[in-house]
Amino acid sequence: MPPTPVHTQAVTLLRDLGADRLPHPGGTLLAHLDRVRERLAGWGARPALQLAGLCHAAYGTDGFPTALLSLDRRPELAAVIGPEAEGLVYLYASCDRAADYPGLATPGSLFTDRFTGGTLDPPTPLRRDFAELTAANELDLAHRDRDFRARWGPELLGLFTRFRPLLSDPAWQDCRATLGSGRHRS
Repeated sequence: MPPTPVHTQAVTLLRDLGADRLPHPGGTLLAHLDRVRERLAGWGARPALQLAGLCHAAYGTDGFPTALLSLDRRPELAAVIGPEAEGLVYLYASCDRAADYPGLATPGSLFTDRFTGGTLDPPTPLRRDFAELTAANELDLAHRDRDFRARWGPELLGLFTRFRPLLSDPAWQDCRATLGSGRHRS
């Protein structure tokens, strides 16, 4: 499937921000971001979630502190990928993993914004999007880096097992194939 104009504009913005020059496991940050988008597309994710996957590290994350854009530039990203996708990028970036991962699959559990310290109760569809984006990101790292998979694979499989009510069947099958005990070590 050829890239959409929005995808092309997003990649151009990411290049302008230096994502193609930032080292990241498996190559550059831009290569990782595009693989996350491709994995989401392969799972049948809607375009807004795919675009969020492509831009998920724009504001940095709890696990990757390098930000390509400061938070005061959120309107700039929204102008390129749309407000829904940008909102998902912000949610992903704002995640306080230690606080948010344990209760994500529990309706009514609060989500802590690491930027503001505030909390929110995301509706189930937003929790699903967050879980899918998290899985796509971590599975790309696990797929590319045997040491990462050996060190974090069991913990990630446990996390995604807890996320299972939120994950699509294709995402869950990919989690099991990439992280499961039957996976061959290559």
